[in-house]
Amino acid sequence: MSYTLPALPYNDNALDPVISSNTMSFHYGKHHQGYVNKYNKAIEGTPFADMPLEDAIKKTAADASQKGIFNNAAQIYNHTFYWHSMTPQGGGEPTGKIADLIKDTWGDYASFKTEFAQKAGTLFGSGWTWLVQDGSKLAITQTQNADTPITTSQKPLITLDVWEHAYYLDYQNKRPDYINAFLDKLINWEFANKNL
Repeated sequence: MSYTLPALPYNDNALDPVISSNTMSFHYGKHHQGYVNKYNKAIEGTPFADMPLEDAIKKTAADASQKGIFNNAAQIYNHTFYWHSMTPQGGGEPTGKIADLIKDTWGDYASFKTEFAQKAGTLFGSGWTWLVQDGSKLAITQTQNADTPITTSQKPLITLDVWEHAYYLDYQNKRPDYINAFLDKLINWEFANKNL
């Protein structure tokens, strides 16, 4: 059974001008599709071929001999989660239960935003910044490369892709501008609330 590239939750130009359709065509159409293609090739004829994606990620995370399967499976998952972490006319302060949990954890939204931007801006190299539920509290974590919180006890709520290909065509080397644009204009708090 082959895995199919999940559809975007909006048109590929819906995030313009914050994230351009040009970036989306490469990031979604080439990078994300590339992970799907490599994953399908890697699992062909193996027990992973009929396994749900999240199960394959969890089963291969600690097995160095399955690193190729893990990397591609986790990147499919992470990217799909990232697309849903954004929405046109998103951004700004949260509402609903996530707003209450942010207040409980950080005191106010401004403190959350400062820490999220700092973590996303200081992640060295390629990876992801996540808002996660960790027990009864929230936390902001960084993962390198394809690593993902679903291999831990943390529950992902939102993610930001800080690999250069996610922002370079639009922001060049100005990662902080991309991070702020995500927080101010795109972050999908409704998705976060659904994940709680």
